[in-house]
Amino acid sequence: MKGIQGEQVISTVKHFSLNCNETNRHWLDAIIDPAAHRESDLLAFEIAIERARPGSVMTGYNKINGSYAGGNETLLQGILKGAWGFPGWVMSDWGATPSWDFALRGQDQESGVQIDVMMWGQETFTGPLREAYAAGEFPKERLSEMVQRILYAVFDVGIDRWEGTPDVDLAAHADIALETARQGTVLLKNDGVLPLDALSGSGGPLKIAVIGGHAQLGVPIGAGSSAVVPPGGYAESHTIGGTGIMGSMRNLYLLPSSPLAELQKLLPGAAIEYDPGMSPAEAALLARRSDVAVVFGIRVEGEGYDNADLSLPWGQDAVIEAVADANPATVVVLETGNPVAMPWLGKVRAVLAAWYPGQCGGQAIAEILVGVTNPSGKLPLTFPAGLDQTPRQDLPGLGTPWGTPTTIHYNEGSDVGYRWFARTGQRPLFPFGHGLSYTRFDYAGLTVSDRGGVRANFTVTNSGPRRGADVPQLYLLEDPAGARMRLLGFERVDLDAGESRTVSLDVDPRLLASYDTERGQWHTPGGSYRVALGHAAGNYALEADVSLAESWFGR
Repeated sequence: MKGIQGEQVISTVKHFSLNCNETNRHWLDAIIDPAAHRESDLLAFEIAIERARPGSVMTGYNKINGSYAGGNETLLQGILKGAWGFPGWVMSDWGATPSWDFALRGQDQESGVQIDVMMWGQETFTGPLREAYAAGEFPKERLSEMVQRILYAVFDVGIDRWEGTPDVDLAAHADIALETARQGTVLLKNDGVLPLDALSGSGGPLKIAVIGGHAQLGVPIGAGSSAVVPPGGYAESHTIGGTGIMGSMRNLYLLPSSPLAELQKLLPGAAIEYDPGMSPAEAALLARRSDVAVVFGIRVEGEGYDNADLSLPWGQDAVIEAVADANPATVVVLETGNPVAMPWLGKVRAVLAAWYPGQCGGQAIAEILVGVTNPSGKLPLTFPAGLDQTPRQDLPGLGTPWGTPTTIHYNEGSDVGYRWFARTGQRPLFPFGHGLSYTRFDYAGLTVSDRGGVRANFTVTNSGPRRGADVPQLYLLEDPAGARMRLLGFERVDLDAGESRTVSLDVDPRLLASYDTERGQWHTPGGSYRVALGHAAGNYALEADVSLAESWFGR
C-alpha cells in the first residue's frame, strides 16, 4: 500500500472483513464474537490502515453477524470511521451492493454496477440513490460526506500534483517480480539434496528429470481477479470452468517463465529431460534412469471457489509417489495458493513451496534449486497435516448449489492459524514461520524490557558457510491469565557467513492485550509475560520474561 501511494496512486485495502470463504460468498454470514473479531481479522486491517494510510477500504461480499459488509453499520460507522477515524472512503466489491441504503450505513461508492445488475437482476445503487435523494430519503449531508471522503483521498495522495504519466519500465518491473519470488519461496524440507549444483552424476553429467506442472511452458497464477496478463501474454491457458458467476473465469493460466528452460541455462553441463507427468508409470520411467528427479505439483485456485480438500488435483500425488519410489533423490516444487497435503513427504528429500511465483517465477525457482539464490522465505500460514487438524473439517456450504445461504461460526474466536495449533496442542505438517536455508542462523542475548513500550533485543549470527537471510520471530507464550500465543514481531536480516547483528523489535501493545467490548478499549492485565524468540511458531531458541503494569488504552 505504501508503495502504491508513494507513486501518487490511491491504494485500496480489502476485503473488509471476514471474507474468508469463496463458497456462496454473496450469501455467507460470518458469525464471530465482537471481541475476537477486533483481536484477529480487524486488528490486521487496523494496523495496515494506520501504517499505510490507504485512501480506500473495500468491503467483502459476505455478511458479518447478520449484516452485509457493505451495509454493516457497526463495522463501517462504528469501527472503521468511528473508533479508527478512517478519513478515506468505503467502496464495495463488484456485485456486492444489493441495496441503495448501504449508503446510509457507511458505503461511499459502488463498484462494478454491471456485476450488481448480473447478481441482483437490476441496478441497485446509482439510480435508486437518485430516486431516494429526490424523495428526501437520502440526506444531502450524507451525499456531501461521500464526495468529501473521495476528494480527501485524491488530494492526500497527491493525484492533483501529477505531471504526466510516467513511462513504464518493464525491465525494472521484472527485476522486482524476480526478487519477490526469490525472497518469498519457502524451502520446507531438505536433507542435503539441494542445491543441485553440489551433486555429481553417476559416471557422467548429472542427469535430472523434470516432471509435471507444465514446467516446460511456465508457472501458474491464480484464477479470477488475480489473473494478470504479463507482457507478451500467457504462455498457455486451459479452460476449466465451473458453476456460478465466476465459472467462466476459472482457468489455468501459465506465465511464460519456464522452470525447465531456466534450469537448462543454469546447468548447461547437465542432461535434463522433461516428462509431463501424465501418468505415474510413465513418469517413473524417466525418474528411474535419472540421478535426481524434480517434480512440479500445481493447483488452480481463485475467487469463487473453495478447495474441497488438501490434495493436488489431476492425480499428481500419485505421480509424485511413483517418482519417489523410482528415485530416492526426489525434489518436489509446489506451485499452489494454499497448503497441500503431502502423503509422499516421507519419501522425498526436499520440498519447495513456490506459491504462484509470478512473471519471473521459473527463473527464481531454478536459481534456488541450483543454489544461485539462497532460499529465505518463511511460511505466512500453517500447513496442517490434514483437515482433521483444522477448526472445521467440513467447510459450511461446500457442495451446495450456487446461491445457497450459508452460515459459518468462528467458534475458535481469535485463535486462528498458528494460535489454533498452540491452543489445541497439535503438531502441523509445517508450522507458521517455518523456512529453511542453505546456511545456519543462531540467536543469543535475548532481553525484553518495558520502557513505555515493550522492546526485545537480541543478536543474530550467520553461523553457516554462505550469505543468507533469516527472519527471527518473537512470540508471546504466556500472560498473567495463562498460555496464550501471539506473534509479537519479526524482522528480515541479511548476513554474510560469520556475520552477527543486533536486532531490536518494538511490540505493538495490542498484541499483548485483549479487547473489552463493554469498555470499548484494549486491556493489558498487570503481571508477568513470557516471550520467546524462534525460527517458527513452536520452534524457539530463547525465552525471557517481562513484567507489565495493568493498562487500558485505545478504542
